[in-house]
Amino acid sequence: MVYFLLNLKFIQLSEPFKIFEFDFWKRPDSHGEMQLCIKATNDGQVHAVVSWWILQLDREGTIFYSTAPRWSSLQINKSDEDWCDHWKQCVWFVPGKGIPISNNQEVHLNAVHDETSISYNLKTESRTQVRMHGVKGGDFPLMLSPERVAIYGDSEWRSLMLIALRNALKGRVHPLCVVADDSVFLTLLLAHLSETSNVISLFPGLRAKGAQYLQDVADANGFSMDRVQVLEKKQSLLSMLDTHHKKVDLLIGEPFYCGTEGILPWQNLRFWKERTLLSSVLSEDVLILPCKGILKACAVSLPDLWKSRRCLDKIEGFDHSVVNTTLGACGELPAPQEGYCLPYFVWQSGKYKKLSSAFTVMEFDCSKPICPSSGRTQVKFVEPGICHGFALWIDWVMDSENSIVLSTGPDERYWKQGVKLLANPVAVGIPGSSSPSECHQALIEASFEPSNGELVIRHVFL
Repeated sequence: MVYFLLNLKFIQLSEPFKIFEFDFWKRPDSHGEMQLCIKATNDGQVHAVVSWWILQLDREGTIFYSTAPRWSSLQINKSDEDWCDHWKQCVWFVPGKGIPISNNQEVHLNAVHDETSISYNLKTESRTQVRMHGVKGGDFPLMLSPERVAIYGDSEWRSLMLIALRNALKGRVHPLCVVADDSVFLTLLLAHLSETSNVISLFPGLRAKGAQYLQDVADANGFSMDRVQVLEKKQSLLSMLDTHHKKVDLLIGEPFYCGTEGILPWQNLRFWKERTLLSSVLSEDVLILPCKGILKACAVSLPDLWKSRRCLDKIEGFDHSVVNTTLGACGELPAPQEGYCLPYFVWQSGKYKKLSSAFTVMEFDCSKPICPSSGRTQVKFVEPGICHGFALWIDWVMDSENSIVLSTGPDERYWKQGVKLLANPVAVGIPGSSSPSECHQALIEASFEPSNGELVIRHVFL
């Protein structure tokens, strides 16, 4: 599997070592095998083998490019910037609880590759042996994105979800709970927290794979799936027959829809739409989580991203302007055209600086049926600089008291934000600065149309 190995809690148990070398000047071998003896540099438990690429870019061997994580002692790219943090590394997990190892103890690694995969065989001096097979899509009933796996592994996120669900279930006897999205996590958590609950999961994207995963987890942990049901049907077709003539007491979602991790943040308002389609089976005192979504934004300086999205004109005498729409060009668009909102991990977009505090643009009340929404706000800049656009995201409120909020903003690296790039960058300054060419405020207006799920954003600098 592929992960960002940034701020995860881990112990590096060895120095980096070379496994395979592939010479692109000749046809690569379709099979290769390597025996390595690795000396441990720490005490710990071997849970995984992490690998990455080092690319030689010239024939003389003087220019190298590495996809190593920042914490690696073998750094090739010498830079003070965060630009290389977006590289992912490959992680092969050791089955079970791993292999215990002591400092200076040797681990014998046998690595084998074919045309498409690599497999490992680990063995310590104590003869503990673990075979690790190449990872292929058909080997697992459920494949989630690295970001989703990281979210489920985040203790703070899990803790907030746990508190929200415990509060929601408090005082409810034999509740009927519906998971409206693809959250296997919430399905299992509901079944665990309330032994008297009945859980219906819709799994619109996972479908049978989600049901199989739940069964595998139940079998591995020795609990019954009698109170959990997966319905593979559209929300608009869900009836009282499906709920055994019982109204829904708790409707919940993360929200997360499998295969849509690359979409704009507000497209997860699909949960709000599906809540509306389920209105006929909801009880009068139904509790809906998230209770609401808050569209947040901040002004940002993103010079590298803006340059990468500039319009193409004539290059070496060839007119490339026809591809601007196809590529989603934003910078230097001819008036009155405006660029699209594009989904990005802001922290991966090169140089990045917040020029304003985060501000609320509008709110979406999920306790009521979906409806058109609009918002307007005026923002003051708190840092001088060049504004290239606005980053937008949704904070999900998981309780009626607004005390449990799950943010998907730029500071949270697992989620993409919507980025609205300006046609031309604007110099901004803080109120009281003397430069007449700087703007000190901006007026932001936004409107959401549920019929097509589109969010329209307008801005004026003051």
